[in-house]
Amino acid sequence: MAPAPSPGPKIAFLASETARAEGALDALVARYGQVPVDQAEVIVALGGDGFMLQTLHATQDLPAPVYGMNCGTIGFLMNAYREAGLIERLAAAEEEVIHPLRMQATRPDGSLVEALAINEVSLLRAGPQAAKLRIVVDGKLRLEELVCDGALVATPAGSTAYNYSAHGPILPIGSDVLALTAVAPFRPRRWRGALLPKTAGVRIEVLEPEKRPVMAEGDSRGAGVVTAVEIRSEPAISHRILFDPGHGLEERLIREQFL
Repeated sequence: MAPAPSPGPKIAFLASETARAEGALDALVARYGQVPVDQAEVIVALGGDGFMLQTLHATQDLPAPVYGMNCGTIGFLMNAYREAGLIERLAAAEEEVIHPLRMQATRPDGSLVEALAINEVSLLRAGPQAAKLRIVVDGKLRLEELVCDGALVATPAGSTAYNYSAHGPILPIGSDVLALTAVAPFRPRRWRGALLPKTAGVRIEVLEPEKRPVMAEGDSRGAGVVTAVEIRSEPAISHRILFDPGHGLEERLIREQFL
């Protein structure tokens, strides 16, 4: 028999396929009950940042916000895991609304692949030689040739992920900008990337695609080898994320810069 739900919102718990997350799932369902995800007033994701992104993508058409509890490693998008006091934490939680990027990638056969990315869209070399990329912003050629291991466009929410590892800037969550960052750039040797308006449309074209193949990914979900990618923010889609007071994305982004 399913446990009776506790007073409070209708909760759907989702867990990554790890022993820690599945154990947390059993404990929380036993304590707070469980409803189908399409009937939930709040969705609680148990895992790490990768699972949080997976949950946000899977539930983007549902009205319920997502509250993550860290059962993974870093958990930048997650709250600390505690079994007790969940109803009170949900009631006090602060909401952040973020918008994903929409990627349209062209494959060598001319077919198109579309995907949404909450953190970043990245292009990475798929062979032993460096990639050669051309960058066009809002229809205007900005960089004729970038020789590198790859390039990415990151949202503020994703700016501390792959973007930061590639020495890109951390963006305040409320800023209406995107980060365009090169991965291991070789030429132009001193090019450090660019900050672009959130409304910008970015087109990255692959030069010499047969000799220097490049693959594209959106939040680590691959589109395969591509010849060009168009990227822009998608304001029509909103992801609602809940954080404990004082531990929201804005605070985390600021804190990360002083570590």
